[in-house]
Amino acid sequence: MYDPTVFENVKVAFENHVYDLDNIERKINIINRTDRMDFSIIKRDFSIEFVLSDKPAVSAEIIIEASLEELAAEILETPGKNPGCTLQLKFQKDVMDVPSECKNIELALKQIWEGDITIMQHVSFEYGHLEQNYVNTTFLRFQQKINEDNISEIEDFLASVIESLELLHHI
Repeated sequence: MYDPTVFENVKVAFENHVYDLDNIERKINIINRTDRMDFSIIKRDFSIEFVLSDKPAVSAEIIIEASLEELAAEILETPGKNPGCTLQLKFQKDVMDVPSECKNIELALKQIWEGDITIMQHVSFEYGHLEQNYVNTTFLRFQQKINEDNISEIEDFLASVIESLELLHHI
């Protein structure tokens, strides 16, 4: 009988919670979803991107990944290994005053996301439109792996994502 991997269980739990926020609670609108198996490096990844229903200017994307090492350790039941997935958040919004707004974005996200995370921001623009808005893409990478033990924390996690979207909307 097929036994789902940690990745599959975590992915389904995230999907269920996010789709409830979209279809039942109507707090968000899902705008993209990806579920991939990368055969060149044997990696699974899943992402789901959404915006607040009433404030679509800022998007959030939840990304979970499982590497070959994680998948193999689980399937082969390697002793001493604790298989899990990496978790990353990506926020995207337009900015005009890059130094000020990027600093405010980092400060706001650090208020919400305590713990062992890395925040990285990328700023870009469309060539020929330099005088218009820049696009800020902010990545939050969580250092600790997640697994089925974290499924009960997804609801609180998503509440923090929504709080982040609200704060970023006002920056």
